[in-house]
Amino acid sequence: MNGRRRLGIVAATATLLAAAPLSAIFSSWTWLMQCVLVVALIAGAAVLARTLRFPTWAQALSMIMVLLLVLTWMFPSGEELLSLVPTPDTLEHFGRLFAEAGNDTRAYAVPVPDLEGLLFVTVLGIGAVAIAVDLITVVLRRPALAGLPMLAIYSVPVAVYVDSVPVLPFIVGAAGFLWLLVADNVDRVRRFGRRFTGDGRDVDVWEPSPLAAAGRRLAVIGVAAAVLLPLAVPGLSNGLLSSLTQTGAGAGTGGFGPGGNGRVNLFASLSGQLAQSSTTEMVRVTTTEPDPFYLRFGVADVVTDQGFTNRSPSGKPVAKGLPDPREDADTDVPAYQRYRATVEVTNSLNMPLAPVYSAVVDTDKLDGGWSYDQTMQVFFSNRTTTKGKKYSFDYVRARPTPAALRAAPSLGRDNPLRTEYTTVPRDDQVARLVGKLIKGQRTDYDKIMAIYKNFSRENGFVYSLQTQSGTSGSDIAAFLKNKIGFCQQYAAAMAWMVREAGIPARVAFGFTRGSSRDGDTYVLTNRNLHAWTEVYLKGFGWVPFDATPAAGVQGSSRTDWAPDVDRPTATAAPSSSALAPGVNPSAGPEDVDRRGRSQLDRDLGAAGTTAPDAGSSMPLWSVAIGALLVALLLVPATLRALRRRRRHHATIPREPAVAASTGPPGSPEVTVTTETVRAREDAHAAWDELVDTMIDYRVPVDPTETPRVTAGRLVRDAALDGPPADSAALLGRAEERARYARAPLQGGELTDALGHVRKGLARTARRRTRIAAVLLPPSVLLRWRMGMADRSTRWIGAAGRGRDTMARFSPRRLLPGRAR
Repeated sequence: MNGRRRLGIVAATATLLAAAPLSAIFSSWTWLMQCVLVVALIAGAAVLARTLRFPTWAQALSMIMVLLLVLTWMFPSGEELLSLVPTPDTLEHFGRLFAEAGNDTRAYAVPVPDLEGLLFVTVLGIGAVAIAVDLITVVLRRPALAGLPMLAIYSVPVAVYVDSVPVLPFIVGAAGFLWLLVADNVDRVRRFGRRFTGDGRDVDVWEPSPLAAAGRRLAVIGVAAAVLLPLAVPGLSNGLLSSLTQTGAGAGTGGFGPGGNGRVNLFASLSGQLAQSSTTEMVRVTTTEPDPFYLRFGVADVVTDQGFTNRSPSGKPVAKGLPDPREDADTDVPAYQRYRATVEVTNSLNMPLAPVYSAVVDTDKLDGGWSYDQTMQVFFSNRTTTKGKKYSFDYVRARPTPAALRAAPSLGRDNPLRTEYTTVPRDDQVARLVGKLIKGQRTDYDKIMAIYKNFSRENGFVYSLQTQSGTSGSDIAAFLKNKIGFCQQYAAAMAWMVREAGIPARVAFGFTRGSSRDGDTYVLTNRNLHAWTEVYLKGFGWVPFDATPAAGVQGSSRTDWAPDVDRPTATAAPSSSALAPGVNPSAGPEDVDRRGRSQLDRDLGAAGTTAPDAGSSMPLWSVAIGALLVALLLVPATLRALRRRRRHHATIPREPAVAASTGPPGSPEVTVTTETVRAREDAHAAWDELVDTMIDYRVPVDPTETPRVTAGRLVRDAALDGPPADSAALLGRAEERARYARAPLQGGELTDALGHVRKGLARTARRRTRIAAVLLPPSVLLRWRMGMADRSTRWIGAAGRGRDTMARFSPRRLLPGRAR
């Protein structure tokens, strides 16, 4: 096979490797099998055409014809000749597939199932790129330009994927492109015959090429920079990292994602989710409450010149207990009812804030690593997120009536709540409107209702997502003038105006009750994300008021103290809020259609899966290979267990105590016994085990810290409390005494302490971290990597020394006329 044919095969393989990022779009591998087939046939047609010495235009035409025939065979319309030759009906069918692909991209979120339209577009695109790469590389001999059509493949998942595209597929595609460049250069060098060293020596003497080595280093550095720079430079990150780990006001796009210390820009995240064209399931909640209100996860309670912002929450670990509103002396609610709810979060909701109903009094599976901010009434975590999490909790509700709220006294001017939650920048236009609305109102509740009723259809307010999302004073004034906005503007505007009236208020974020149900379970999507206003009334706490028009929000709910102002004649059903059950759902006019489409999507997803054949048998060799793979996977876990056991049972032979005097004559005598040596060795072994455990559970280890500082940081970072925290402190003291003190710590139950710490870390870690700590312990893998690096260094050094030795004793030095 000559160089051009070989280069064509490499170009086809590089095209398939460049298609690896598409694995982030599809939920199965059907697309890959079809693309492998079409690229292989195109490459075969190119090789055959070049073997027959066809001209360039004939080579291109042959590849195009093969692509057309393969598409006709894979996606037939039923009107083809001999099931292979396309007809006009086939071309019309291809046009319909294009239209279906466009509709599917708007109706489905990634990863998508195997839909015929999307598969057709994918196979057509990969085939076209394969033809372009082949012609650019083999015919034009410009392999560097072939990176442009390959980059076009990578731009597809970057443009449509809601999360950051995985790094591994990009590395695979980059490796294919580098292979193509290397193959082209090797072919160019072969055209010059045998390799020449450049200094007059024989041409067949082998020695490494500095130019080739430099090229390899540059290639590795280029790929590493392409992978790492987007993660390090905020301006190059198009995923959730850049748009959601910032606090403060401002608009943004994207979904809800992780942020350190619960720092998620709730306003930007809400705007981005509501602006998406696709519907994504986020939460499933089951509750014993007949008519639940909104599921809540965040609060924006700080107002600056830039508008409302959400601060980082702070509070005590959930394991230390939760406050009970029934025991609050400031609460004057006559009766509460207790309910229980179970929340199951999908992978689409990945943030450090947990959705719950208000007034939670007890939790289950939400204690490890999670804390509770009593002021904001939110659950947050510094170590984990809600992605894929399932938890339960108990909460209480009350049923305050409008008359009871009207009787609530006003807070004093020196009250800390009023001082903190009534501060807003001065805006004369908003202040004049508030003064006009509350004129003549005597109670706080009547003032709130006067502001609340202003946001009505009768006053010209309408719901629309096609507006700016700012919440500053000028933005609020513009919204009150234009009277067009979505929940973010309504909630922020009412909170601002209530504060202007001297009543504490803030903006809450969460989900509406939802308009879709699966039995007793409410299915909440990104369409149910919502923002509303919470107002503080003395004796009742934070009471919700949703000023957004109910017709524009899916699953919107209203209470009897804050009814739907656009339906004054409607009969109010028993209602609820953050304190009371009983709501009237008021969904938008598109709910029925969207629910039908969601159900259709679920039906299609269920139909696309097939159950495995129960009657199929597995060959013995497959069982043997599977058993061997399992055994190999268990090697790290086995080594970790053996090392832990060896440390736990490490002992020093007991001998009679022997005193030994150290130091110069006249100095205090230090007695060293076998018990002392054994206690010191036990402390070191326990500390080594603790360090390995920290590595296994992804807790950073700093060798420059003292044991006591490391133990304290472990308690803080892992949110340990109770026996695990005490055990970590004990291990730190034992190691510190063993290193620096004359007499080590004796009598400590170090083995039990290690068990407590390990259980505490497992309780607060993510599921993936726990599984990796057991099956693939990072401490064992780290030792392997370090050992391999040391061996590689020794091997490279030995190879270099051997090469130098062979060069010195080469028989070619004895040839006549050879320079010595």
